[in-house]
Amino acid sequence: MELSNIVTNHVLLCGLALRLIVGLLPVTAIEVYAPDEVFVENGTTATLSCTFKSTQVVSRAASVAWSFVPEGSSESPVSIFYYTTGQPFYGETPQFKERVTWAGDLNKKDGSIKVSHMQFADNGTYFCDVKNPPDITGKPANTKIRVVLKESLPQTSTGVIAGGVICAIILIILITAVTYLIIRRQGTPHDYEGCTSLESVSTPATRPGKKAESSTEGSRCSSPSGPVQVGDESDNCQTAGLRAFAFFRDSSATVLFVFLFCLNV
Repeated sequence: MELSNIVTNHVLLCGLALRLIVGLLPVTAIEVYAPDEVFVENGTTATLSCTFKSTQVVSRAASVAWSFVPEGSSESPVSIFYYTTGQPFYGETPQFKERVTWAGDLNKKDGSIKVSHMQFADNGTYFCDVKNPPDITGKPANTKIRVVLKESLPQTSTGVIAGGVICAIILIILITAVTYLIIRRQGTPHDYEGCTSLESVSTPATRPGKKAESSTEGSRCSSPSGPVQVGDESDNCQTAGLRAFAFFRDSSATVLFVFLFCLNV
């Protein structure tokens, strides 16, 4: 009899100690995340993102609840969507009737939804609350939605970034092509180099005992094609320089036009 009482007391003491240990352990809460603010173009479909972290394996009993408070309102949030056990349930708010669809995947810890035909009346705060029993302690995340005209959208979308990358590639190609053509034009060999200005205007000094050559012969350079007029080479160089400058100017204008066009995309 005494042995039985001792065993019973030990069991009770162990159970009490276990409860105390479990009670002293830190309580973990589910963490829900959503962007602080999202700009949406009027008339388009908005994706309201919501993700979460849970210490428990996502079970079939996990649920996601979305609610809405209009901008400037002090009323309690109204339910617009609820998802659990693989089934969507829609709120009774006429404003969102047949406009909300499930876009998440609880296995990937994603509780996002989509709202079609966004209107200015949809401006406000959207709350995403996720429960994953037994992990049900946590605060909902909230997102402020601002429906604006297309012209008022911030220039941070993926399309703008892609357009900027494409324009940058075009600019690099144009600059490379212009540089190559200028270098090629400057480096093209001439069939005839001509006389330098010093050679074309100077005459060889006369030597004692020899008759000075004629001025015509003094201003002539030996070439297969015969004599060259004084100043022809200088004119050719100036013409080539002007053409290169004009080509570079036109190309620069084209590059500048493409750059300005990309800024306005």
